[in-house]
Amino acid sequence: MFDVIIVGGGAAGFYAAIQIAELSPELKIAIFERGKTVLSKVKVSGGGRCNVTHGEFLPKELATNYPRGEKELLGPFHKYAPMDVMAFFEEKGVPLKIEEDGRIFPKSDSSQSIIDCLVGEANRLGIQVLKNSSVKTIGKIEEGWQVTTMNKHYQAKKIMLATGSNPKIWKQLENLGHHIIPPVPSLFTFNINDARIKGIQGLSTYATVEVMPKKTFNTDKKALNLKSRHKDEAVLYADGPLLITHWGLSGPAILKLSAWGANILHDYNYTFKIKVNWLPEYSTESMEAFLKELKGVEAKKTVMRTNVTELPKRLWMRLVEAANIEPNERWADIKKEQLQGLAEQLTASSFKVEGKSTFKEEFVTAGGVDLKEINFKTFESKLHPNLYFAGEIINIDAITGGFNFQNAWTGAYIAAQAITS
Repeated sequence: MFDVIIVGGGAAGFYAAIQIAELSPELKIAIFERGKTVLSKVKVSGGGRCNVTHGEFLPKELATNYPRGEKELLGPFHKYAPMDVMAFFEEKGVPLKIEEDGRIFPKSDSSQSIIDCLVGEANRLGIQVLKNSSVKTIGKIEEGWQVTTMNKHYQAKKIMLATGSNPKIWKQLENLGHHIIPPVPSLFTFNINDARIKGIQGLSTYATVEVMPKKTFNTDKKALNLKSRHKDEAVLYADGPLLITHWGLSGPAILKLSAWGANILHDYNYTFKIKVNWLPEYSTESMEAFLKELKGVEAKKTVMRTNVTELPKRLWMRLVEAANIEPNERWADIKKEQLQGLAEQLTASSFKVEGKSTFKEEFVTAGGVDLKEINFKTFESKLHPNLYFAGEIINIDAITGGFNFQNAWTGAYIAAQAITS
């Protein structure tokens, strides 16, 4: 018999258990983890450095990084935000640093610092951690809740589920009457097989990317405008650094699209066309006008060797080639169609996406417990008293940069406050 059972030995589970134990040391608390090790996602996050949170300290701005959950998290972020998380870890002896892009890491650059801190605190506070304890059933009993593993029954007055994207636990919640939004992948990169980007992996440049509608796909979903101007013809639109990889395109611009467009791109079966503007300050028309001027000024020079843009040289050469311009052709000899073709390659390159790849080890899903069924003042189920949630088990997910962890820390903290009140 426990006072509180937490199912899930990840970031949210440990954080909640520690907060509960600090607020109410007399409570008997257990964490159930189905695997042999705890905090496995913390271990691999941020390339093994653990991207703890993000240095966005305004709740309203912070919430805009969540394709699902923006409205619901606004109140919670006023109660518990990145500054509070930083204070927690630094008080526990884990100094943190904010990098130029806003991501926050331990100064050690090792996720082990975070793991050691959480495990050490759990041990110090007498929290029982039961590994290899996969939960088979969760049921209501008169005194609270019963959790059954392979061969044991456990009881608790209160229960918190922090199991991430776990279909078996979602099934248990459906049996209890909760509605589960079907999960689809989020945070993935685009697989593209195209001569223009083959063999130049590692190049990165700022660009805008549009996902074009499928003619065969009937959708009335509006274009998602990611902090930039509206694009009527696009289903999705994002800007940011674009990275050329072995398998296609990645980088913040693509990851934003994959997060905000998780459901649309799933409906497209991950086969669609994108349009890339490699020089976002230009439209196709203004680029054509600029190239005409250039033709007069640089008449004797070859086009291939006169990269007058800020594009990486190898990418410029590929786009010139794609516009049917020969390596030794001079600006003076360029025909109108070639000029138009180059303007289009630079500002409206069309690529066919055929599939996706998981972004590093940081697999994230959109989907989970319906947000309408959760009280975000307490992270408690609206259907069942003394049942709480935190982390990715609910239908909240974020773009990359430490935001998914912040959702876990905030939910865990607020649930712990409610559990001990």
